[in-house]
Amino acid sequence: MNPETKEIILKATDVVKTVVHFGFIPFVIYLGFTRSDPKPSLIRLILPLA
Repeated sequence: MNPETKEIILKATDVVKTVVHFGFIPFVIYLGFTRSDPKPSLIRLILPLA
């Protein structure tokens, strides 16, 4: 394998790991917010005691 190709693959893997690491919880919250019945208001999501 070409060293340049290997370096590109390693950089892409690092980017994907970072995106998954920081995006998992917001994605789960988004899914719960959009698929719940009844849908809560945005202010209720941010401030649970409001």
